[in-house]
Amino acid sequence: MNNEWGLDMNILNDEMEKKIQNDIIDCVLQEEYDLAINGISNILGELYANIPDNKRISYGRVHTIKVLSEYLYTRLVEIDAPVYHIASSVFKKSNDLKGEGVSLGVLSFYGLDNHKKVLPYFESAAVSSEWDLREFAQMFFRKLIKKYPKEMKGYLLKLVKSEDANIRRFVSETLRPVQENKWFYKNPDYPLSILKNMFQESLAYPRTSVGNNLSDLARRLPDLVYESVRELVNSGDKNSYWIAYRACRNLVKKEPIKVMDLLKVDEYKYKKRIHKRSEYPGN
Repeated sequence: MNNEWGLDMNILNDEMEKKIQNDIIDCVLQEEYDLAINGISNILGELYANIPDNKRISYGRVHTIKVLSEYLYTRLVEIDAPVYHIASSVFKKSNDLKGEGVSLGVLSFYGLDNHKKVLPYFESAAVSSEWDLREFAQMFFRKLIKKYPKEMKGYLLKLVKSEDANIRRFVSETLRPVQENKWFYKNPDYPLSILKNMFQESLAYPRTSVGNNLSDLARRLPDLVYESVRELVNSGDKNSYWIAYRACRNLVKKEPIKVMDLLKVDEYKYKKRIHKRSEYPGN
Protein backbone atom coordinates (compact mmCIF):
# COMPACT_ATOMS: atom_id res chain seq x y z
CA MET A 1 0.00 0.00 0.00
CA ASN A 2 1.27 3.45 -0.94
CA ASN A 3 1.17 5.32 2.36
CA GLU A 4 0.98 9.12 2.21
CA TRP A 5 1.87 9.64 5.86
CA GLY A 6 5.57 8.80 5.58
CA LEU A 7 5.34 6.11 8.26
CA ASP A 8 8.38 4.09 9.22
CA MET A 9 6.62 0.99 10.46
CA ASN A 10 3.97 -1.45 9.32
CA ILE A 11 1.30 -2.36 11.85
CA LEU A 12 -0.72 -4.23 9.25
CA ASN A 13 -0.04 -7.88 8.48
CA ASP A 14 -1.77 -10.65 6.56
CA GLU A 15 -3.84 -11.68 9.55
CA MET A 16 -5.01 -8.11 10.15
CA GLU A 17 -5.90 -7.66 6.50
CA LYS A 18 -8.09 -10.78 6.64
CA LYS A 19 -9.86 -9.43 9.73
CA ILE A 20 -10.44 -6.10 8.02
CA GLN A 21 -11.94 -7.92 5.06
CA ASN A 22 -14.20 -10.10 7.20
CA ASP A 23 -15.15 -7.65 9.95
CA ILE A 24 -15.43 -4.41 8.02
CA ILE A 25 -15.38 -4.68 4.24
CA ASP A 26 -17.70 -7.69 3.90
CA CYS A 27 -20.09 -6.02 6.34
CA VAL A 28 -20.28 -2.67 4.55
CA LEU A 29 -20.76 -4.40 1.21
CA GLN A 30 -23.84 -6.02 2.73
CA GLU A 31 -24.81 -2.72 4.36
CA GLU A 32 -24.50 -4.22 7.82
CA TYR A 33 -23.13 -0.99 9.19
CA ASP A 34 -23.51 -1.73 12.88
CA LEU A 35 -21.32 -4.79 12.49
CA ALA A 36 -18.83 -2.82 10.41
CA ILE A 37 -18.63 -0.03 12.99
CA ASN A 38 -18.02 -2.58 15.72
CA GLY A 39 -15.38 -4.16 13.51
CA ILE A 40 -13.66 -0.79 13.06
CA SER A 41 -13.42 -0.36 16.82
CA ASN A 42 -11.97 -3.83 17.32
CA ILE A 43 -9.49 -3.52 14.46
CA LEU A 44 -8.24 -0.17 15.74
CA GLY A 45 -7.58 -1.77 19.11
CA GLU A 46 -5.53 -4.52 17.50
CA LEU A 47 -3.61 -2.06 15.32
CA TYR A 48 -2.76 -0.03 18.39
CA ALA A 49 -1.47 -3.16 20.09
CA ASN A 50 0.80 -3.74 17.08
CA ILE A 51 2.55 -0.40 17.55
CA PRO A 52 5.91 -1.01 19.27
CA ASP A 53 5.90 0.08 22.90
CA ASN A 54 8.57 2.71 22.31
CA LYS A 55 6.52 4.38 19.56
CA ARG A 56 3.05 4.46 21.10
CA ILE A 57 3.54 7.87 22.67
CA SER A 58 4.60 9.40 19.34
CA TYR A 59 2.04 7.63 17.17
CA GLY A 60 -0.84 6.47 19.35
CA ARG A 61 -4.45 6.04 18.32
CA VAL A 62 -4.41 8.82 15.72
CA HIS A 63 -1.90 6.74 13.81
CA THR A 64 -4.24 3.76 13.74
CA ILE A 65 -7.08 5.94 12.41
CA LYS A 66 -4.81 7.13 9.59
CA VAL A 67 -3.59 3.65 8.71
CA LEU A 68 -7.02 2.00 8.72
CA SER A 69 -8.75 4.78 6.77
CA GLU A 70 -6.12 4.73 4.04
CA TYR A 71 -6.13 0.95 3.84
CA LEU A 72 -9.93 0.81 3.64
CA TYR A 73 -10.05 3.45 0.93
CA THR A 74 -7.41 1.62 -1.11
CA ARG A 75 -9.16 -1.74 -0.82
CA LEU A 76 -12.62 -0.35 -1.58
CA VAL A 77 -11.28 1.30 -4.73
CA GLU A 78 -9.53 -1.93 -5.76
CA ILE A 79 -12.79 -3.88 -5.61
CA ASP A 80 -14.74 -1.06 -7.28
CA ALA A 81 -17.00 -0.59 -4.26
CA PRO A 82 -19.16 2.55 -3.83
CA VAL A 83 -16.67 4.36 -1.61
CA TYR A 84 -18.66 7.53 -1.02
CA HIS A 85 -21.87 5.71 -0.17
CA ILE A 86 -20.07 3.40 2.23
CA ALA A 87 -17.99 6.03 4.00
CA SER A 88 -20.82 8.54 4.30
CA SER A 89 -23.16 5.84 5.63
CA VAL A 90 -20.66 4.74 8.27
CA PHE A 91 -20.12 8.37 9.30
CA LYS A 92 -23.84 9.05 9.66
CA LYS A 93 -24.62 5.82 11.49
CA SER A 94 -21.66 5.90 13.88
CA ASN A 95 -22.28 6.82 17.48
CA ASP A 96 -18.67 5.97 18.00
CA LEU A 97 -15.73 8.32 17.58
CA LYS A 98 -13.67 5.56 16.00
CA GLY A 99 -16.18 4.87 13.26
CA GLU A 100 -16.60 8.58 12.55
CA GLY A 101 -12.85 9.14 12.48
CA VAL A 102 -12.10 6.29 10.07
CA SER A 103 -15.01 7.11 7.77
CA LEU A 104 -13.93 10.76 7.67
CA GLY A 105 -10.45 9.60 6.73
CA VAL A 106 -11.87 7.51 3.88
CA LEU A 107 -13.94 10.50 2.74
CA SER A 108 -10.82 12.66 2.70
CA PHE A 109 -9.17 10.31 0.20
CA TYR A 110 -12.36 10.17 -1.85
CA GLY A 111 -12.39 13.96 -1.79
CA LEU A 112 -9.14 14.10 -3.72
CA ASP A 113 -11.24 13.29 -6.78
CA ASN A 114 -14.55 14.86 -5.71
CA HIS A 115 -14.01 17.46 -3.01
CA LYS A 116 -17.43 19.10 -3.16
CA LYS A 117 -19.26 16.00 -1.97
CA VAL A 118 -17.19 15.58 1.18
CA LEU A 119 -17.13 19.16 2.49
CA PRO A 120 -20.36 18.85 4.54
CA TYR A 121 -18.84 15.96 6.51
CA PHE A 122 -15.84 18.05 7.48
CA GLU A 123 -18.10 20.85 8.64
CA SER A 124 -20.12 18.38 10.67
CA ALA A 125 -16.99 16.96 12.29
CA ALA A 126 -15.59 20.44 12.92
CA VAL A 127 -18.53 21.34 15.17
CA SER A 128 -18.64 18.01 16.97
CA SER A 129 -18.79 17.99 20.77
CA GLU A 130 -15.93 15.47 20.59
CA TRP A 131 -12.55 17.19 20.62
CA ASP A 132 -10.88 14.20 18.93
CA LEU A 133 -13.25 14.30 15.97
CA ARG A 134 -12.62 18.02 15.54
CA GLU A 135 -8.91 17.21 15.43
CA PHE A 136 -9.44 14.46 12.86
CA ALA A 137 -11.39 16.94 10.71
CA GLN A 138 -8.60 19.50 10.46
CA MET A 139 -5.95 16.78 10.07
CA PHE A 140 -7.65 15.01 7.17
CA PHE A 141 -8.77 18.23 5.50
CA ARG A 142 -5.23 19.39 4.83
CA LYS A 143 -4.79 17.02 1.90
CA LEU A 144 -7.72 18.74 0.17
CA ILE A 145 -6.07 22.14 0.63
CA LYS A 146 -2.92 20.82 -1.01
CA LYS A 147 -4.81 19.22 -3.91
CA TYR A 148 -7.24 22.10 -4.46
CA PRO A 149 -5.56 25.24 -3.08
CA LYS A 150 -7.66 27.72 -5.05
CA GLU A 151 -11.00 26.06 -4.34
CA MET A 152 -10.23 25.44 -0.68
CA LYS A 153 -9.05 28.99 -0.17
CA GLY A 154 -12.42 30.28 -1.30
CA TYR A 155 -14.14 27.73 0.91
CA LEU A 156 -12.08 28.61 3.99
CA LEU A 157 -12.63 32.33 3.43
CA LYS A 158 -16.36 31.62 3.69
CA LEU A 159 -16.00 29.44 6.76
CA VAL A 160 -13.84 31.98 8.58
CA LYS A 161 -16.90 34.24 8.72
CA SER A 162 -18.97 31.58 10.50
CA GLU A 163 -20.65 32.48 13.79
CA ASP A 164 -19.55 29.10 15.16
CA ALA A 165 -16.24 29.34 17.03
CA ASN A 166 -15.50 25.68 16.29
CA ILE A 167 -15.70 26.34 12.57
CA ARG A 168 -13.38 29.32 12.84
CA ARG A 169 -10.91 27.25 14.84
CA PHE A 170 -11.16 24.52 12.19
CA VAL A 171 -10.06 27.06 9.58
CA SER A 172 -7.02 28.09 11.59
CA GLU A 173 -6.02 24.55 12.47
CA THR A 174 -6.17 23.36 8.87
CA LEU A 175 -3.62 26.07 8.07
CA ARG A 176 -1.02 25.15 10.67
CA PRO A 177 2.40 24.69 8.97
CA VAL A 178 2.72 21.01 9.87
CA GLN A 179 4.06 18.19 7.70
CA GLU A 180 1.21 18.24 5.17
CA ASN A 181 1.38 22.03 4.89
CA LYS A 182 5.12 22.51 4.46
CA TRP A 183 4.45 24.09 1.08
CA PHE A 184 3.18 27.13 3.02
CA TYR A 185 6.78 28.08 3.73
CA LYS A 186 7.22 28.89 0.05
CA ASN A 187 3.81 30.48 -0.21
CA PRO A 188 3.04 31.98 3.23
CA ASP A 189 0.57 34.47 1.80
CA TYR A 190 -1.81 31.56 1.31
CA PRO A 191 -2.46 30.85 5.02
CA LEU A 192 -1.92 34.46 6.15
CA SER A 193 -4.47 35.87 3.70
CA ILE A 194 -7.07 33.68 5.42
CA LEU A 195 -5.82 34.00 8.99
CA LYS A 196 -5.87 37.80 8.79
CA ASN A 197 -9.65 37.56 8.90
CA MET A 198 -9.24 36.25 12.46
CA PHE A 199 -6.76 38.84 13.70
CA GLN A 200 -9.44 40.38 15.93
CA GLU A 201 -10.93 37.06 17.06
CA SER A 202 -12.76 37.61 20.34
CA LEU A 203 -13.18 34.02 21.55
CA ALA A 204 -10.31 32.17 23.20
CA TYR A 205 -10.69 28.80 21.46
CA PRO A 206 -10.12 30.00 17.86
CA ARG A 207 -7.95 32.92 18.96
CA THR A 208 -5.44 30.58 20.63
CA SER A 209 -5.23 28.59 17.41
CA VAL A 210 -4.38 31.73 15.43
CA GLY A 211 -1.62 32.64 17.88
CA ASN A 212 -0.23 29.11 17.80
CA ASN A 213 -0.37 29.12 14.02
CA LEU A 214 1.76 32.26 13.78
CA SER A 215 4.13 30.93 16.44
CA ASP A 216 4.67 27.78 14.39
CA LEU A 217 5.23 29.79 11.22
CA ALA A 218 7.84 31.87 13.04
CA ARG A 219 10.15 28.85 13.33
CA ARG A 220 10.96 29.13 9.63
CA LEU A 221 9.75 32.61 8.69
CA PRO A 222 10.50 34.85 11.69
CA ASP A 223 10.69 38.13 9.75
CA LEU A 224 7.27 37.56 8.23
CA VAL A 225 5.73 36.87 11.62
CA TYR A 226 7.44 39.94 13.09
CA GLU A 227 5.60 41.95 10.43
CA SER A 228 2.31 40.41 11.49
CA VAL A 229 3.08 41.03 15.16
CA ARG A 230 3.78 44.69 14.44
CA GLU A 231 0.51 44.96 12.52
CA LEU A 232 -1.42 43.29 15.33
CA VAL A 233 0.05 45.50 18.05
CA ASN A 234 -0.43 48.71 16.08
CA SER A 235 -4.09 47.89 15.48
CA GLY A 236 -4.84 48.83 19.08
CA ASP A 237 -7.27 45.92 19.41
CA LYS A 238 -6.91 43.90 22.61
CA ASN A 239 -7.64 40.60 20.90
CA SER A 240 -5.10 41.36 18.20
CA TYR A 241 -2.54 42.14 20.86
CA TRP A 242 -3.27 38.82 22.58
CA ILE A 243 -2.59 37.00 19.28
CA ALA A 244 0.61 38.99 18.79
CA TYR A 245 1.80 38.05 22.26
CA ARG A 246 1.05 34.38 21.67
CA ALA A 247 2.74 34.48 18.27
CA CYS A 248 6.02 35.45 19.95
CA ARG A 249 6.37 32.41 22.21
CA ASN A 250 9.08 30.95 19.96
CA LEU A 251 10.57 34.23 18.77
CA VAL A 252 11.25 35.38 22.32
CA LYS A 253 13.68 32.51 22.86
CA LYS A 254 16.08 33.95 20.27
CA GLU A 255 15.38 37.66 20.29
CA PRO A 256 13.80 38.58 23.62
CA ILE A 257 14.57 42.30 23.46
CA LYS A 258 13.16 42.65 19.96
CA VAL A 259 9.98 40.87 21.04
CA MET A 260 9.56 43.01 24.15
CA ASP A 261 10.16 46.15 22.11
CA LEU A 262 7.48 45.15 19.62
CA LEU A 263 5.01 44.24 22.36
CA LYS A 264 5.95 47.33 24.37
CA VAL A 265 6.57 45.37 27.57
CA ASP A 266 9.47 44.92 29.98
CA GLU A 267 8.88 41.21 30.48
CA TYR A 268 7.45 38.35 28.48
CA LYS A 269 5.86 35.43 30.27
CA TYR A 270 4.86 32.14 28.71
CA LYS A 271 3.98 29.23 30.97
CA LYS A 272 6.68 29.10 33.67
CA ARG A 273 9.37 31.00 31.76
CA ILE A 274 9.67 34.75 32.22
CA HIS A 275 11.98 36.87 30.05
CA LYS A 276 12.80 40.19 31.74
CA ARG A 277 14.38 43.16 30.03
CA SER A 278 16.58 43.59 33.09
CA GLU A 279 18.15 40.18 32.42
CA TYR A 280 19.82 41.53 29.30
CA PRO A 281 22.36 44.21 30.30
CA GLY A 282 23.07 46.91 27.75
CA ASN A 283 19.62 46.78 26.23
